[in-house]
Amino acid sequence: MRNIGTKNPAASLDYLGLAPRNVYWNLTQEELFEMAINNGQAVLADTGALVVETGKFTGRDPKNRFIVKDDYTSEVAWGDINYPFDPAVFDKLYDKVVAYFKDKDIWVRDGYAVADPKYRLSLRVITEYPWMSAFARNMFLRPEKEDILHFEPEWLVLNAPGFLADPAKDGTKAPNFAIINFTRKVILIGGTGYTGEIKKGIFSVLNYVLPKEHNILTMHCSANIGKDGDTALFFGLSGTGKTTLSADPERGLIGDDEHGWSEEGVFNFEGGSYAKVIDLSQEKEPDIWGAIKHGAILENTRFFPGTRTVNYADTSITQNTRVSYPLFHIRNAVEPSVGGAPKNIFFLTADAFGILPPISRLTPGQAMYYFLSGYTAKVAGTEVGITDPVATFSTCFGEPFLPHHPTVYANMLGDKIQKFNAKVWLVNTGWVGGAFGVGSRIKLRYTRAMIHAAMRGDLDNVSYTKHPVFGLEMPDSCPDVPSELLHPRRAWADKEAYDKKANYLASIFIKNFEKYADKVSEEILAASPKVIEFH
Repeated sequence: MRNIGTKNPAASLDYLGLAPRNVYWNLTQEELFEMAINNGQAVLADTGALVVETGKFTGRDPKNRFIVKDDYTSEVAWGDINYPFDPAVFDKLYDKVVAYFKDKDIWVRDGYAVADPKYRLSLRVITEYPWMSAFARNMFLRPEKEDILHFEPEWLVLNAPGFLADPAKDGTKAPNFAIINFTRKVILIGGTGYTGEIKKGIFSVLNYVLPKEHNILTMHCSANIGKDGDTALFFGLSGTGKTTLSADPERGLIGDDEHGWSEEGVFNFEGGSYAKVIDLSQEKEPDIWGAIKHGAILENTRFFPGTRTVNYADTSITQNTRVSYPLFHIRNAVEPSVGGAPKNIFFLTADAFGILPPISRLTPGQAMYYFLSGYTAKVAGTEVGITDPVATFSTCFGEPFLPHHPTVYANMLGDKIQKFNAKVWLVNTGWVGGAFGVGSRIKLRYTRAMIHAAMRGDLDNVSYTKHPVFGLEMPDSCPDVPSELLHPRRAWADKEAYDKKANYLASIFIKNFEKYADKVSEEILAASPKVIEFH
């Protein structure tokens, strides 16, 4: 066995039971790109970014994600999100994956998660392909060379996309799997080339450990900071504008996806970004566009014929086209990726029904209600079979990654909002003047104007009108935003159709929230929308 690259001279992989042919330790991005290209696994785009295909899986498979059930995981909310896995079965599957790597080349990447050194997690990512090691280099915090020489990993990610499990023998439901073992501190991934499983595996670990051991709220959100040091958080599901709105040319970027909120403030978990690039344009997303250069990795995109220029409108492989890049590719990223307690929190939703206001001010009870709801809407054409808008709920805006019960995170958020006096806003980045197919999506410049107004305090002293169904406080005016947009009903030509659709959406919210009704306070329950009779 040959060891190649920068490694801790005292380190060995013997403790893992691995016996590979060659071990490539912490190679540079240039070395990794060259290997991926020479191996026929990737090509270069004209921007210098590496372009790869992840194979059968172009997204995570939440139905094949497991957590080993033992004493440490006694607080896990078991169910459709967190499937239990037997420790003894895990040990046998781990040994099979280790045996799979015998006499194969492997790539090792040492790194950190969590920008606050007080809560930092050291990890070692071992992968089967060089471009996956390059992905890990982008996404996790990168130790200095002198730190690598004495690196001691706490967690291991063992990633074998070419290994297929036998469900009948290995305890899985399919040949692909992602399993977290908190006691052994191992994430085992097999049968899938989608790199998001690596990133989200570590996120799930932190989502359990930080609240449990440090009373830190973990959040699926983006964060940025103003010139005066004011921090803002942006929660939102895919397609709501979380990445776009946090990449604000007037503010520093703390991070675009995963953060913790301690008594000292907010900190990023990652050293990079994993952004969607479907329909990307320089005009709409200048920061992400500029970040796609040498060092970045594009997944499942296609070129314009006869060129090496990426066609971001091409979804022939998947709608979930992605790019990973280090945070320093963003010109206004802050270093280190930390900020104070947030002054403003924005819940983003792309309401394709055209019912919710473009911006509304939330009470603490409403903040908890909409956080637990985690609402957005899918529109026609995004998935097979969707012809009309479909309401989508992902509690805490990150349900697939929450080992604790959602109310644990919601209660922590409520406590922090009150303690730090944060303002909370619901922002609809979706449709105005009618539902999808009738109305139009609100312009990005209006959404930015409303968010900037909220941050500056311009909305603190304007008059508000309460939405009759949802009880949301809607500002009557906002700088640089047409007033007719602020009250959604006024923008609809057919007012009666608006009223009916508002009641319809309210009924969906009420139905979705039934599962939390016996676990939350009266204040939160009172924030529910009300189906009313219009005259």
